[in-house]
Amino acid sequence: MAGEASPAERSEVFISRASVERLPAGEFARCGGGLLTEATEELEKKRAESNARADESRARRDRLNSESRATAEQRSRILDELHDKSAEAQEHRRRRDALNNEVREAKRLREEWNRKLQELGDRVQELKRSRTPRPGAVPGWRLRKELKELEFRHMTTALTGDQEKRLIEEMKRLEAAIREQDEQLRQDPEVEQTLKAFAEARTEAEKFHVGVGQAAEEAQREHEAMVALYESVDELRRQADEVQAKLLEVKGQADEAHRGHIAAIEEVRDLEKMLYAARGGRAPSDWGEVEPPREEDVLARLKKGEKVSTEDLLELQKTGRG
Repeated sequence: MAGEASPAERSEVFISRASVERLPAGEFARCGGGLLTEATEELEKKRAESNARADESRARRDRLNSESRATAEQRSRILDELHDKSAEAQEHRRRRDALNNEVREAKRLREEWNRKLQELGDRVQELKRSRTPRPGAVPGWRLRKELKELEFRHMTTALTGDQEKRLIEEMKRLEAAIREQDEQLRQDPEVEQTLKAFAEARTEAEKFHVGVGQAAEEAQREHEAMVALYESVDELRRQADEVQAKLLEVKGQADEAHRGHIAAIEEVRDLEKMLYAARGGRAPSDWGEVEPPREEDVLARLKKGEKVSTEDLLELQKTGRG
């Protein structure tokens, strides 16, 4: 119904003009009781129709409310999953950012140790050049150069058995001479300390180099997991929006059905009051304060097919009985 009817409108019933015009004109004034009976039947018919509408609206409302609850539960499940995946994605993001910080720090330390390694390597070479070998000994740099040349020749040249044997023996001799000179150099405290620092710098540089690779790989795995979860979150959010729109639609339909049910119930109650009055119930108390409607006015309104109040019907009933 578009709006709630006023009390005056709810206490009126529509009697069709056709039902009035079926009576001969001379008989109309003497048949107020018959018209009242017809009006009562019309009220009963309307009450039955209103009851049917109320039952139909209630059933539709209950069905829609059930669907609304199921839709709300579905939305709740989606939102729970969305929140879980979002939290998991945030945790992957946190670990990825922490690993990226580790990568940056490991790179910084690797570069720092590489600089130290380069500086110590240069210092070792400087010390070796400054330390003169014993008289008549070949300098260490020359021994290493000769050794590399022989190693290259051994790998790239086709040699007879005797040639290869003599080449290997020469390589061993050079290696022994190099070791001997290195041992002599290590007896110098400054050289020994520099060599130890050089070895330490190389170890640390390699350690942080490996750390950079490992942390970068782990950070990439965390990033890929985070992206996959955020894609799932986006899809769940889209599903939640669709379910929310459906929920609002169903709730709106349920509210509309509920309003229709209430309106039909109110119609039934109003019609029952009218039937009670039409069947001889007590007339309203305010009739003593105003002049009752005249019979010819009520009949004229009925003939025109207009609405008449319950009180008019009661007065017409009294006239018909007289």
